[in-house]
Amino acid sequence: MSFFYETDPVTLQKKSSQPYIVATAFLSLFGIVGFAYYGLPFFYDFMVKEYGWSRTIVTSGNAIGKLIVGPLFGFVAGWMIDKYGPRRLMLSGVLMMGVALIGLSFSDNLAMFYLFYVFNALGYVCGGPLPCQVIISRWFDKNRGKAMGIAYLGIGTGGALVPQIAAGLEKNIGWHNALASLGVLIILFALPMVYFIKGASVKAVEPGKKDDTIPIRSILRDRNFYLLALGSMCSIGAVGGVGQHLKLYLRDINFSQAEAANVMSFVLLSSLAGRLLMGWLADLFHRKYVMLLIYLIVASAIPLLLLPDFPGRIYIFAVIFGIGLGGDYMIIPLMAGDLFGIRALGRTMGIILVADGVAESMFPMLVGRLYDSASSYSPGFIILICVALTGAVIISFLPKISKS
Repeated sequence: MSFFYETDPVTLQKKSSQPYIVATAFLSLFGIVGFAYYGLPFFYDFMVKEYGWSRTIVTSGNAIGKLIVGPLFGFVAGWMIDKYGPRRLMLSGVLMMGVALIGLSFSDNLAMFYLFYVFNALGYVCGGPLPCQVIISRWFDKNRGKAMGIAYLGIGTGGALVPQIAAGLEKNIGWHNALASLGVLIILFALPMVYFIKGASVKAVEPGKKDDTIPIRSILRDRNFYLLALGSMCSIGAVGGVGQHLKLYLRDINFSQAEAANVMSFVLLSSLAGRLLMGWLADLFHRKYVMLLIYLIVASAIPLLLLPDFPGRIYIFAVIFGIGLGGDYMIIPLMAGDLFGIRALGRTMGIILVADGVAESMFPMLVGRLYDSASSYSPGFIILICVALTGAVIISFLPKISKS
């Protein structure tokens, strides 16, 4: 791959390991985010029908899990990654995510439902974006945006495949066994590559260079940290609010299971293009402007769900929303690395991802509650548009930082 280090690397090991590191992050994100995060909403309508749960309840598991796990474990996970490297946490994360989906497949009461969503949240924190962002940032310098973009293709690839796989499995073996099968597949896909990571905690600081790590206390006193956290919470919350309800919305407008799966896959296929495009732009332009572009794309896609139907409306939405979705998660660690340095990225993103996780899980529950009250998605989607635009305004106050 031409974007790997073309000049003197820190070590020969670092240079030769870069393709493996990207592949490992790709498969981890493929399973833990692509399969698990984007796969679970496919089963919400089955839970509503079989268990009689409201849309508030089926979207509350993600919120409860992340509210319990995030504040208690997010910062600790970031500190552990900075100190010991990501391998052990990623291994435990993959296993916990697999167990979570298997457990959710037979959770017919709320106690079990919430318990396994706690495992889901633990798996996401330990094996998902946080360690993958750190491992990519430590092993790549000038082409970090491209490397991050390729690794994050795992989310779009897994997310595009999972509705088709879930629909096929549900048709043949029922939704309970289909969901359990996804848990097994996550372990099979992600665990082997993570297990054989060697030296992943190597510092990306060249011999003789000054270690310019910013102390975490200084980061927490920096207004830019709070601008980044609040801005990303808004956009991630808007993305989560739409994504977690997309299949339920499609079923409301009489899309079949297969048609809904196709739209969900199309969104994630479009996100692949979004990740590559935004990763490329992030290496060419100030990342603040790329971030603003992404947030405005997200805000511009949601109104299409409120318009009267016309030919191709849902697929136009899927393309625009998918492009925004593709860049949204990827741009945050790149911006954090520019603002606060790579060596503190685990701790910085550990806190920001906790905040983003709260928004990502609470807004779907808010949209569900509004739907349960109004029998319409219009109030919830209007709020999400305003939230996404607010995120863009907040990000506009960040400084322009030279790309690192």
